[in-house]
Amino acid sequence: MIGSDPKDDLRIHLQDARDTLLWKLEGLSEYDIRRPMTPTGTNLLGLVKHMTGAEAVYLGDTYDRPFGGPTPPWVPGSDAEPDSDLWATADETREEIVGRYRRVWAHSDATIDALALDALGRLPGDMRKEMRKTVTLHRTLVHVITETDRHAGHADIIRELIDGVVGHRPGNDDMASDDAASREERRLRLERAAQEADAVRLGGVRQPRAAAD
Repeated sequence: MIGSDPKDDLRIHLQDARDTLLWKLEGLSEYDIRRPMTPTGTNLLGLVKHMTGAEAVYLGDTYDRPFGGPTPPWVPGSDAEPDSDLWATADETREEIVGRYRRVWAHSDATIDALALDALGRLPGDMRKEMRKTVTLHRTLVHVITETDRHAGHADIIRELIDGVVGHRPGNDDMASDDAASREERRLRLERAAQEADAVRLGGVRQPRAAAD
C-alpha cells in the first residue's frame, strides 16, 4: 500500500501469523493438541509454547525489556530440560500456555511501540550465531515473523493430519475445492504422478508401491 508505515506492516504480518498458529488449536481435545504427530514429537501446543519463549527472548530480553518466567532451553545458560519448550506436561493447561502467549504478545507489542526500527539490541549469550549478536528491531521483527510463520506452517500440516482441517482462517481454507471427494481424487492423481516420475528415473521400469493411506 502506498504510504504504509514499515513498522505497521511488520506488526500486521506478525499478528497474522500469531492468530493462525492459535487457530490451529481450536476445537481439538486436550489429547489432540498435545500428541506427537511426527517422529521428532512435533505437536500443536508445543509450537505455541515454543513461540512464547521465542518472542519473550527476541522482543524482550534482547532489548533489555525482560518478560520474566523460565528461560527457554536454547538460550545459553538456561538450566531448563532440553526441548522442554516444545511440549506441554500434563500439569500445564491449555489456558495457561495460550494465556502466556497472549501476554507475551502484549509485551512484544509494547517493545515495538517503544522503539524505532533501527534501535539496537543484544542477543543473550552466544545464541543465533547466524545473526549478528547486536541486532536492530527491524531485523529482529523479520526473524520473529519468519519463525512464527514457519511454525504456523508446521501446525497447518499437523492439524490436517489430526482431523483434516486446513487453511489460513476459519472459512478460508485456501484450497481449490471444499469437496472431500475432489480432494481425494486430487491426492490419488498426485500419487499416480509421483509413481510415474519414479518409474522414469528407474529407466522406465515401474516399481510396485503400496497406495498411500
